[in-house]
Amino acid sequence: MSPSVEEVRLSLPHIELAAHLFGPEDGLPVIALHGWLDNANSFARLAPKLTGLRIVALDMAGHGHSAHRPVGAGYALWDYVFDVLQVAEQLGWKRFALLGHSLGAIVSMVLAGALPARVTHLGLIDGVIPPTAPGENAAERLGMALQAQLNLQGKRKPVYGTLERAVEARMKGLVAVSREAAELLAQRGLMPVPGGYTWRTDSRLTLASPMRLTDEQAMAFIRRVDCPTQLVVAADGMLSKHPELLSQLPFTVTTLPGGHHLHLNDEPGAVLVADCFNRFFSAP
Repeated sequence: MSPSVEEVRLSLPHIELAAHLFGPEDGLPVIALHGWLDNANSFARLAPKLTGLRIVALDMAGHGHSAHRPVGAGYALWDYVFDVLQVAEQLGWKRFALLGHSLGAIVSMVLAGALPARVTHLGLIDGVIPPTAPGENAAERLGMALQAQLNLQGKRKPVYGTLERAVEARMKGLVAVSREAAELLAQRGLMPVPGGYTWRTDSRLTLASPMRLTDEQAMAFIRRVDCPTQLVVAADGMLSKHPELLSQLPFTVTTLPGGHHLHLNDEPGAVLVADCFNRFFSAP
């Protein structure tokens, strides 16, 4: 990890979160949010390449070195949004920018739509709105989610005999990443346990969302955004498979080569993403 990175802990009224700080203290305030099952090291390549920004890259609740939510609580999208607001309050940031990847991009979009006066810039990497579902499926979805929550009790997370095996498992995860990316995420995401290593992430993060927005509800957040917005789409990522959604977005969309973790997988990808966001954040 670069010596210019500072490790901090943020004791919020309801939870303690860990974070990395990048950039000058007088830089543009930015809160950076990683993707599902990742951690603050998602920005280890990108953040040092961004100029003039004061970046607080969070380990979101239940991820990395941040605390898990209490027993009986969950990880609803809205709870992450509230976490970010509490971070901004603690830092004294009345207005701030957001930089998000995947789930972090979705949380950023929801916050920028819900409270547009608080957000100065919105930078998104291969994520924009949460998965949606027709309203008539709401009861069935909730029932399946409740049963899955019951079934999770007593289950144990996998234990890997060596760090190498854990890294290889992350490389082949639901969203594949490069070895270097997996190693960076493992640095912050693994912990030793009897028999080897396991991931720090809260097992409840694997549960499906009990409720989903409809398409109309999701687009309402996009229409409320009132700040400059830059979306980076990975050519081989998730959003590129949804051209109809991309065509409806009222902000700048730039497609760059690479997979879903294009900002983390390798140096060339990080450089391309950094060049795009440096132009975006420095524009008058």
